[in-house]
Amino acid sequence: MEGAAYRPPLPAPGDQVTWPDDFGQRFTIFVDTEEEFDWSAPLRRESRSVAAMAALPTGAARFAEAGAALALLIDYPVATDPAAIDHLHRALDYRRHAVGTQLHAWVNPPYDEPLTRANSYAGNLPPALEAAKLQALTVAITQAFGQPRLYRAGRYGIGPATLRLLADYGYRLDSSIRARYDYSADGGPDFSAHGNAAFRTPSGIVELPLTTIHTGLLRAGGAPLSRLAAALPKGMGALARSRLLARVALTPEDMPLADALEAVRIAAGEGLMLLNFSFHSPSLEPGHTPYVRDAAGLAAFWRWWDAVLALLDRRGIASASVDELIAAVDDRSPST
Repeated sequence: MEGAAYRPPLPAPGDQVTWPDDFGQRFTIFVDTEEEFDWSAPLRRESRSVAAMAALPTGAARFAEAGAALALLIDYPVATDPAAIDHLHRALDYRRHAVGTQLHAWVNPPYDEPLTRANSYAGNLPPALEAAKLQALTVAITQAFGQPRLYRAGRYGIGPATLRLLADYGYRLDSSIRARYDYSADGGPDFSAHGNAAFRTPSGIVELPLTTIHTGLLRAGGAPLSRLAAALPKGMGALARSRLLARVALTPEDMPLADALEAVRIAAGEGLMLLNFSFHSPSLEPGHTPYVRDAAGLAAFWRWWDAVLALLDRRGIASASVDELIAAVDDRSPST
């Protein structure tokens, strides 16, 4: 798709979700539950192996033991593979885990678009084709697990028609916006002006942006300074190394533990009501993502989670399941 990057409309102040008084500060863990592929190579329709799904039940049980609910956002190769479906049902033995939807356009029928980087962002596709892909995926997930209510566009590829289509197919929540990130150089959307607060959209879908926190001595000027630094070669890296400013997404994938812990402390101290974490399911087994290449990488992955979940517990920030999120956004009672 040529032309300017898609920038989702910013919410008006009255659109931000007012959480119920008894909700408290909470956190979610969104898991991009997907096929394995070579992250350094061009995307291929043939990359459909879901062998790493065998590690999901054990990983899901470990999160359950810590009291953390997972939102497992599954795509078409996972939703249509019998073994992957079986692994998911075993993971769902912990009732607070739930299945949602993730659309990887390049491995999701119908395959009517050229395979290009821009077209890997589903929101760049013609609305009729985006709708057809979403319908095929939603039907497959519904047949295996029931109606999904939470969506993420693969590669955060939301577009102008996406939220309307989600409403048409019975979705309630979306997590396609990654606060403070800009994918326009690759043909994707620009979220650099979006913050972390959940908000209601005109379609009725509630948006839950993935949390990004600025840390460092200059964090008060985080968003504008980040944009300036990003325009300079290695600008963000230089700021981060100097400890002046770092952009920290809440994920164990390429985010150092010390930075993540500081980001959680800042988010909690600033009163952010919902902290949204994420990771990719193939990271539960070594060798499938750049973030967990070997056994040492997997051990570091779990050390990250153990420390972060312990900090959240000390702060009194509890896990929120998909059911609890929907119940909370449906509660329109005024705060007192």
